[in-house]
Amino acid sequence: MLPIYLASTSPRRRELMEQLGLRFDIISRPVDETVAEDMEPAGLVEALSARKALAVSRELNQGLVIGSDTVVVWRGKIMGKPSDETDALRMLRCLQGSEHYVYSGLAVVDATDGRMVCTHERTRVIFRPAGDDELKLYVNSGEPMDKAGSYAIQGLGAVFVSGIEGCYANVVGLPLFKLASVFKCFGVNVLESD
Repeated sequence: MLPIYLASTSPRRRELMEQLGLRFDIISRPVDETVAEDMEPAGLVEALSARKALAVSRELNQGLVIGSDTVVVWRGKIMGKPSDETDALRMLRCLQGSEHYVYSGLAVVDATDGRMVCTHERTRVIFRPAGDDELKLYVNSGEPMDKAGSYAIQGLGAVFVSGIEGCYANVVGLPLFKLASVFKCFGVNVLESD
């Protein structure tokens, strides 16, 4: 099997990849994350995922490189990672008592020939109503600071999630069922991995 590389330093994506039992290495390179302001969420996460995977694949002779990017969309507004605690609290106030969507892009590049498959997944998440005291306690935990939408569904942020429709792994940051499907395009079946 071709070597597999994850173009991300995200501990959450690493843990999700480990869940599949795949052997992989992590190589991440900085990329320009500037996009058009009017870009739709699906196009945005696909474009950034592709940039991340391509930045790493250009340095390799062979292997499959996985790039991914995640955003939260609330009432048509894209929420990335918070800039500070005030921004995190602002985002959480928006999300409480309403629904939002999590988009994750996924790009897999074969470094041997440059072939790329790029796609995305969307999951609906519902937050229960929460008061400012709870939201401030959560922000003070530090967990929201490097998360799209300022929460981690796999961590303390789960206390705010009252419902989910779609792929849970997508909300964490990497849609595993879609990754397995894309890998098949490159002749890799994750159920047969060593």
